[in-house]
Amino acid sequence: MIDNNVYPTKEDVGKNLYRKKTYYTLVIEQEVLAKDKDEADKLFGECGIDHSQINHEITETKDGVETYMVDANYSDSGDTEYMGKVTIEQDEDEPSYEDVIIDTYASETDVHTKDYQEYTVKEGEL
Repeated sequence: MIDNNVYPTKEDVGKNLYRKKTYYTLVIEQEVLAKDKDEADKLFGECGIDHSQINHEITETKDGVETYMVDANYSDSGDTEYMGKVTIEQDEDEPSYEDVIIDTYASETDVHTKDYQEYTVKEGEL
């Protein structure tokens, strides 16, 4: 007797049981705020797929097709990519307006941007 998840009935007498493995590429793109690329890589390394969620529920079963096995394995990662720096945006026409934004044009290595310096001075004066 073969181990499977298909339960035949009398109406299935004479049919054949088939099994097929299908490989999918799953892409997970995550983002994190970190002080530098090394810290970001460390944080990314602590995350990824929640393997408890890789189960029969992610498959579609119908017309007598049943899922026998589901698995996910690591194969490759891209480079950690700089996306922008958290800064304070101020409206020149409304000086009291401040908004925290991610500036995609700010330099990755410049920790003391003008907006950052102005904001830390304001916070220090309080």
